[in-house]
Amino acid sequence: MTTPNADLEVWEHHIEAEVDRNTSIPATEREALITARRGQGLFKQRVMLIERSCRITHVDNPTHLRASHCKPWRDCSNDERLDGENGLLLTPSIDHLFDRGFISFQDNGGLIVSPVADRPSLERMGVPAGAPVNVGSFSTGQRRFLEYHRDAVLLQAVR
Repeated sequence: MTTPNADLEVWEHHIEAEVDRNTSIPATEREALITARRGQGLFKQRVMLIERSCRITHVDNPTHLRASHCKPWRDCSNDERLDGENGLLLTPSIDHLFDRGFISFQDNGGLIVSPVADRPSLERMGVPAGAPVNVGSFSTGQRRFLEYHRDAVLLQAVR
């Protein structure tokens, strides 16, 4: 039996292969789009022009940070995939929680914890799940992509 997360990985690899085969996109742009899916390269450079550290853990060493898409790579246009405003710098565990919809952010910077998230696990991963948290303001572009994240990625109820 496959899990929903495994299905997402398969789908993202399928889209990645389609991008790689699309000869109407210049080779260097194809490479940039594919590396953006993995949170590296040009996308991470563009996110780093906006973000300086993980919003939750405050880790600021780029080696320990991933550029995480607010609007998932699989749902983006090619331009959105490389748009720095579509990203946040997050540590790997926080990236996992954000990517899988266990956390998100309000436009004003308030942390949203999904009702299906296991709060003790979040606490152990560095997410203060029991108290209000504000991570600071977002740019206009980031707020637009975060709205998509809240609507389409954030887990709302037990399935």
